[in-house]
Amino acid sequence: MIFTGLLAGVLPPAVARSARPPQDSARPPRPASAPPVISTSTLSAAARQAYGELFKLRTESARRLLQPELQRAPHAAGTLLVADCIDFTELMISQDARRYAAVAAAQSRRLEALEASAERGALRDYARAEIRLHQAAAQVAYQHEVQGAWSLRQAYQQMQAMALRYPDFVPARKTLGMLQFFIGSLPEGYRWFLKLLGLSGSVELGLQNLRAAAQRPNDFQPEAQIMLALVQETYYKKADDAVLLVGRLAAREPDNLLFSYLVISLNKRQHRTGAALAAYRTRPTGPAYLPVPYLHHMAADLLLYQGQYAASQRENQQFLQQYLGVHYRKDAAFKLYLAAWLGGDAPAAEQYRRRIGTTGRTELEEDKYAQRFFEDQLPLSRPLTRARLQIDGGYYREALGTLRGFAASAGTGLRDRLEDPYRRARAYQGLGRLDSARLFYTRTITLAGKAPYYFGPQSALQMGYLCQAAGQLNLARVYFQKVLESPRHEYKNSTDAKAKVALAGL
Repeated sequence: MIFTGLLAGVLPPAVARSARPPQDSARPPRPASAPPVISTSTLSAAARQAYGELFKLRTESARRLLQPELQRAPHAAGTLLVADCIDFTELMISQDARRYAAVAAAQSRRLEALEASAERGALRDYARAEIRLHQAAAQVAYQHEVQGAWSLRQAYQQMQAMALRYPDFVPARKTLGMLQFFIGSLPEGYRWFLKLLGLSGSVELGLQNLRAAAQRPNDFQPEAQIMLALVQETYYKKADDAVLLVGRLAAREPDNLLFSYLVISLNKRQHRTGAALAAYRTRPTGPAYLPVPYLHHMAADLLLYQGQYAASQRENQQFLQQYLGVHYRKDAAFKLYLAAWLGGDAPAAEQYRRRIGTTGRTELEEDKYAQRFFEDQLPLSRPLTRARLQIDGGYYREALGTLRGFAASAGTGLRDRLEDPYRRARAYQGLGRLDSARLFYTRTITLAGKAPYYFGPQSALQMGYLCQAAGQLNLARVYFQKVLESPRHEYKNSTDAKAKVALAGL
């Protein structure tokens, strides 16, 4: 389901309300004493309605709608699947470790019920594989990596078998395609791990399966459409299609918080700060919705891009007050530092800088970047930092004006001497001045050599895209390969994955 792909990978963790066990956690009646269930391949009307509420992130409403089904047919595949999606969504968005044991136990009971169920057909097998995949994602997220790896292997093998046994059951192609693509796009450093698990991926097959699930009507078609759009936006530079899709979905369902989230996130990634902030301010709110504090962290970034430092600090402080997870805490402290430092509040900036070293983990790239800033203790350049934020916000002309205030000298460190041409290249590319962008990207690559900063590899990645768009495929291949050969830096995993997918498409 989309909640496996989005909540465990694409969507960042966020925070929900206080912990409580799943409401359907009681062990279901043993299927042996229940009448046989006919073979089925679609959700019941009640399960479909509950799933629709879950898709809006209205989990309490989804539970209420599903409760009669849980009482009428507690071991039916569709009922168990939607019930698991509710628990999994709350767990992954809340990042509340206190909920994990109860959710994990409920997942195991549902899998036992499906194994013993008299129901047969595609939906039953699909529910087994999906719940196993939810289990894998939760286990990895909550530091049970070995169990999670084994569960992932089981889920992948079950979904592969499903696609062969039920070739016309399209939802299986959605999940199989998602797994094939992301496993196929993993950097070379993960090859040993996949070989150990006996898993193989394929970017091409993954895309084929995602497209099939996105194009053919089924209970989970919107998931496939969104997953395909996000893959194309992230790896194939097809942002406009993704923005149009989620904008259309959000306009059709203005009460859907997930769709609003995607509109904010996609516009932010495409440097459309005004559109992202407008969507943030008009998002559906209220007690009916699952709280998503990460939205405040995104808003803090957007306000930082605009130079609204006090407002940015308020949003990040609200995020940290509500958030129960361990990720993005260093990143939030770093952004609080930037807002205070650029806003002229040196004492507050120093407090936030110290907080980077004492909070959160460094598993995510954003947190790794913040931790490196803390450990290196290198002073930031105000013009370069402000220009970086302006470029991230899509304010390219303003960024070029800001960069005029930076002048390298004999004492300027390598990091700043690399960042200057890189930021200029990014600004020129955003303005469509591609000859100037190429000039400064090439200058960055030459100067970077094997320096352990992301400016060189990112410049090579962008040059690869520019050459690919110009039909210079051999040169594009050279640049993408250069990305893979770069030394380790804070964003190496994501940069390498994009280069690997691009190489596969040449």
